[in-house]
Formats: sequence, C-alpha cells, structure tokens
Amino acid sequence: MNYIKSPLNYTGGKYKILSPIFEIFPRQINTFVDLFAGGFNVGINVEADRIICNDQISYLLELYQYFASVSTDELIEEIHSTIKEFDLSLQNAEGYHRLRERYNETKNISDFFVLTCYSFNHQIRFNNSQKFNTPFGRDRSSYNASIEANLIRFCEALKTKNIKFSNRDFLKVDLSHLSRNDLVYCDPPYLISTGSYNDGKRGFKDWTSKEEQQLLDLLDRLNAQGTNFALSNVFYHKGLSNDLLIRWSRQYQVHFIDKTYANCNYHFKDRNCRTVEVVITNFTSEDYMPCQQLCLF
Repeated sequence: MNYIKSPLNYTGGKYKILSPIFEIFPRQINTFVDLFAGGFNVGINVEADRIICNDQISYLLELYQYFASVSTDELIEEIHSTIKEFDLSLQNAEGYHRLRERYNETKNISDFFVLTCYSFNHQIRFNNSQKFNTPFGRDRSSYNASIEANLIRFCEALKTKNIKFSNRDFLKVDLSHLSRNDLVYCDPPYLISTGSYNDGKRGFKDWTSKEEQQLLDLLDRLNAQGTNFALSNVFYHKGLSNDLLIRWSRQYQVHFIDKTYANCNYHFKDRNCRTVEVVITNFTSEDYMPCQQLCLF
C-alpha cells in the first residue's frame, strides 16, 4: 500500500514496517488509541472509526494540531517564507542558528517544523530547559520536495480523519470505556535502546524498568476488561535482552516482525548483532502462529 509517511524523522518510527504491523491488527476497529504517537506513522495510516493521538511530549501534539487547523496552502507558504527569511540551505549554518534562537524565544510551532527539516539527520532534541538544540545538518538535511509531498499528504489525512489529540502521560489516559472492538496500540520508548528524548534529562519523563512494568500492568488491565492491545517492542538489541518483557509476553501472542524468528527453538546465538523486533497482542491473528516459549539464552 501507498502509506502516508510522517514529515518528522522521529526516533523509532514504524513507517518501514507498517505492512507487517497492519497484518496483525484486527480488520475492524472502532476506536484506535495510539498511546505513544511519536511521529504518528501508525495512527495516521490505520483504518478506524475514531483515532486518538496521544503523546506526553507537548510540542508534537501542538505541531499536529497546527497541521490539522491551518490550511495546507497557508502552511506551505509560511514554510517557504521562513526559509527565504533566514536564507536556509544545506550550507547556511548561521541562518539555521538564528532560526533556532527565534524558536527558543517564541516557540512558534511553524519554526519548530522548519528546524527539524534542517537539523542534523532531521533529528529532534531538546536540552534540560526544553530548548531545541539539535546541531545543523550541513550538507545532509534540508526542506525538499519529498518532505513537502509527505507533509501535504499527512496534513490532508489529519483534516479528513476523525482524530482526537491528547497530551497526557500514558497512565493518565482514560481507557476504561474501551471494549473488544477497540484497539490500544503502544510503541513506547524501548527499555534497552533509550533515545535522547526520553532519557530523563530533557524535561520529559524518563523510561526505566519502573515505567516498563507500569505499562505491562496497564496492558494486563486492558486484557482483563476485554480490550484489544498491541505492543511494539524489542526482545534483543545490541547485545542486550529485555528479560522482563520476554517473561511477561509468554501469556500473550508474540508476532515477530522478521518472521524467521518465529521458530521458538531458535537460540539467538548471534543476538549481539541483531535487533529482534516484536508485536505482542492479546488477540490472535490468522497470519501468525502463536509462540508459546522463547529461549532466554
């Protein structure tokens, strides 16, 4: 399928693996909750009657709300005007730094998006005072035709789909009204591959084994109330293993994004150089066979 790509290069984005993820999802979804929306690649592409886009990071939700509220033509014109005002290019670091200084003073949400286009590898990073501090992406990053095309499609989908925006900690989102026809999707920070946006040093909530267990407990409660959930995560990454997640997952269905790992007798002898990505659900998918046991060695 020709999926919509988020205009943000957000850490852990799922755009490249949307097909195997959507193979797992139920065919009919009433309310879809993207509990850790991030770049919102999953939520913007899912077919559901109602979509809830939630993330604890406020600038993401502000940006999506702005995209949804302003006309796309007006947005593109504003972006081009900013690029011209600061003479932004692949080489003009001085113009980038001046724009970054203005954004940190005014918090103009349009300036924030333009900064992400010219930042190093299009990354989003803030300091302890929540000031944008990503370095300039010299000869690497710029606003281009591809980004603009992605942005236009993304904005139009925000305007046409039934999307509600929520800026809350995952534990404070009310999920009690959801039922079996709904789906809560979780793509949290990964315990064994922490990104700079969730290291507890940027003014946003840290992600430790405490938060990991709180999320697993929440998913158990959703299962008990009869609500479908799907959790994206990794079992192994760069020589590390998430044993807490592996043990917990045994009561549910484990879907390997790389299906060659679906053989439960595989010992992961080369796990030091492999990332084993999974989606864990409390419902079955006819496209996958459930894995009852997973070797920890």
